[in-house]
Amino acid sequence: MSVKKVSAQTRNNWLLDMSLLTSGVLAALSGVYFLILPSGGFQGGRNPYYQIQFLFARRTWEDLHTWGGIIMILVALVHIVLHWKWISGMVRRTWNELTGKCACLNPRGRWNLILNLVVGISFILTAISGVYLLFVPGGRNAIDPAILFTRTTWDLIHTWAGVVFMDAAIIHFVIHWRWVANVARKIFSRGVSIKPRSAYPLTENP
Repeated sequence: MSVKKVSAQTRNNWLLDMSLLTSGVLAALSGVYFLILPSGGFQGGRNPYYQIQFLFARRTWEDLHTWGGIIMILVALVHIVLHWKWISGMVRRTWNELTGKCACLNPRGRWNLILNLVVGISFILTAISGVYLLFVPGGRNAIDPAILFTRTTWDLIHTWAGVVFMDAAIIHFVIHWRWVANVARKIFSRGVSIKPRSAYPLTENP
């Protein structure tokens, strides 16, 4: 007889994280592709990468990067809404610690806070610059509206913020790998036999 192994909240958090991971991998791999193989140029030009194809056509990589990024932004917004209470609580605890009102964070908590800040800030920069580049196409004859920055600057922000985000997200994933693996094991296992009531501790975390 099967039992419920994880709470609905834990399952939803896991599904959100996996959606972020999948869309992030698509955006990251396609971004690395564009770093290694820049713009296709034109035949007979000085670009040695003209018409080089790896796994997919360049147009397909562009679609993967665009839609992977869009899905990641949408899932991240849902993630922020669902975890807003936790986020506001962490902001309040951090402010209290910085102002000396309490020692609210242990060393591990401070490290997680710094890592989350790096992930969050780099993601915001990557997302905003990505949306800008999506709606302001490039090209030799394209007009650059230069909103805040030139398109070249936005492109640099997108590239290097994306690199920082990718590195920080990998570290974040590695740190929380045990939780991801444990929840996945419980979700996809076929079930376990129910133990006697006395076998359960008085308090347990789902």
